[in-house]
Amino acid sequence: MTTSRASGRGAGDGLLRHRDFRLLLAGAAASQAGTQVALVALPLVAVVGLHASAFEVGLLTAAETAAFLLIGLPAGAWVDRVRRLPLLIRTDVVRAVAMGSVPLAAVCHVLTMAQLYVVAFVTGVATVFFDVAHQSYLPRVLPGRQLVAGNGALETARSAAQVAGPGLGGGIVQLLGPPVAVLANAAGYLASALFLRGIRVREPEPEAAAGGSLGAQVKEGLAFVLRHPVLRMIALTTGVANFFSAMLVAVQTVFLTRELGLPPGVLGLMLSASAVGGLAGALCAGPVARRLGQARIIWLAPVATGPFALLWPLSGHGAAAGWFALGSGAVFFGAVVYNVAQVSFRQLLCPDALLGRVNATLRFMVWGTMPLGALAGGAIAEAAGSRAAVWVCAAGFLLVPAPLLLSPLRKLRDLPAGTAPAAADEAASGPGPEAVDAPGAAV
Repeated sequence: MTTSRASGRGAGDGLLRHRDFRLLLAGAAASQAGTQVALVALPLVAVVGLHASAFEVGLLTAAETAAFLLIGLPAGAWVDRVRRLPLLIRTDVVRAVAMGSVPLAAVCHVLTMAQLYVVAFVTGVATVFFDVAHQSYLPRVLPGRQLVAGNGALETARSAAQVAGPGLGGGIVQLLGPPVAVLANAAGYLASALFLRGIRVREPEPEAAAGGSLGAQVKEGLAFVLRHPVLRMIALTTGVANFFSAMLVAVQTVFLTRELGLPPGVLGLMLSASAVGGLAGALCAGPVARRLGQARIIWLAPVATGPFALLWPLSGHGAAAGWFALGSGAVFFGAVVYNVAQVSFRQLLCPDALLGRVNATLRFMVWGTMPLGALAGGAIAEAAGSRAAVWVCAAGFLLVPAPLLLSPLRKLRDLPAGTAPAAADEAASGPGPEAVDAPGAAV
């Protein structure tokens, strides 16, 4: 078995000298750049090209995230049954083909909202498997001591792509039209697949789980998360955040174009503001965690930045539209700092054989709220206007850190070393009455 877990390098040393990690990083950047172009282009295909209503745009967002709710739990068990790198490559190809069908249909004058819903759903299904496998594959490429630095680097690449992507997407939409911009998304997925094909780390075929029906394996991952006092609070917090984030994504294109009157090019730049904040958060996550404590930063980041969401509904025409950008930048700075810290924590906590199921369980719990948020946003915007829906989003972000403030994290500065093996194996195997407290002691 070829693996990098035993590397002797320091926590942040030599990441970019690590060939396989460079390719993983390049693939993530290419995929995210295309995705961020589509973040502008796909809703504009619906709003500008097909004259969709606010509810139809919300339904489009819901279709893209519905897969996390529908297949999120079994996806983790399936990922743990196969080698993860080939799965990553295949899902990139599926997403490229699905997105490539949009400009083809537009050129043939047969594009409909029904096709957009299908494309969004197929892309979402592939994304479920890609995201679960990607987070589960990183510990194969990097040793445990480099996971925080590795996750920070991936978030940096993701955020850099997010800075450029919406502005580029808005410019392409303004010059060439929304369907052509969607083609850039397909190209990003293909580029990601090519980078991933070059990775040399090879995984062994996963061992068949003892006794393991699919249902039993799903329950094992679910039990690990629900019995852990910090993981379940992280899941609840992230689920609430994603509900209101999806609500915002569902209504922001309608709000910015119809309420504030922004053209596509300016809209793309406006959406890039959140990525600027995310990039800053990715760059600062490691130093901030070292200074304030990795456990403390998990709850402190959303507490400090959540109130900036109130700037979204206060934005207006002209220069006042800048309030939306400022609010997005601050909120997503905190979101990325939080995300780097909590993802690194669960990667260190969980045994490799269970990591796909734990990641999938968390994805189900935290991304499964997104189609519900998107539908709620579209319904509120349809009934009361897009600004009212944005007010609800902003108020919701004030509630995000509440579960964390009730968790053991509030009393800790750092996550104790050696969290994983004993406590994680015990929790995964079905603990006795005292084991509910054991992971809490480890965390």
